[in-house]
Amino acid sequence: MNARGLMRALPTMLRVSFAESVAYRAEMFVWVLSTTMPLVNMVLWMAVAKSAPVGHFGQADFVGYFLATFAVRQLTSAWAAWLINWEVKQGTLAMRLLRPISPLWGYASDNVAGFPMRVVVALPVVLLSIALVGAHKAVPQHAWQWGLFLVAVLGGWAITFLANVAIGALSLFLDSSQKMMEVWMVLFFVCSGYMYPVEFLPDGLRTVIDWLPFRYQMGLPVELMTNAHDLPTALGLVARQWAWVLGMGALAVGLWKQGVKRFAAFGG
Repeated sequence: MNARGLMRALPTMLRVSFAESVAYRAEMFVWVLSTTMPLVNMVLWMAVAKSAPVGHFGQADFVGYFLATFAVRQLTSAWAAWLINWEVKQGTLAMRLLRPISPLWGYASDNVAGFPMRVVVALPVVLLSIALVGAHKAVPQHAWQWGLFLVAVLGGWAITFLANVAIGALSLFLDSSQKMMEVWMVLFFVCSGYMYPVEFLPDGLRTVIDWLPFRYQMGLPVELMTNAHDLPTALGLVARQWAWVLGMGALAVGLWKQGVKRFAAFGG
């Protein structure tokens, strides 16, 4: 399908995917409940900072950081790897491949269409954060901060989605790639800033993490949301994030194309 046909098809795909996300809103609610770890971490780190700040983080800073983490997690999550694994195992991927549009666009529309419902979850948390710690610790204060924050959220989602596609595509070569996705998730929890601000890590490990994709999935959007960087630093980090988007995109598309060839060769 050419670009013009794709642009005509995408609105319909998004409407269908949104209708499905509304129809399965109970599943969405269960998924939201599974992402409440930042709220637990907030309470734990507030207790640690009760007697003295941890670095430059006091109790209010931890509230702003972890409520931002919860909100950003809603906006940057993707689940394509599990869906691809299931469709490969069940053989239903063949039905997607018969359509005139790449299945990757279908997986992307499934994720993007749920965005309005995720905003409904994230917005009250952001408003609560503003009420508890003040706007200067909860949301960007200047137009350039808002712009870079939105770009970083999009980049964080793109890295997450493309990593899901790349790992999901490995199921076309293996019996299942779900274990690999579980390893990715463990690294995400440890290295992304989801469990704690990445600045708490030792300098050597922090240097390594700065060159890995995990911080740019979660930590960077949260840092920009809570006004942690000046403009030059923010621009450099966003540029590095989008370099990861391009690299992960090339990897995901390459693995998918080779995997689909193998799938078709074996009669999928």
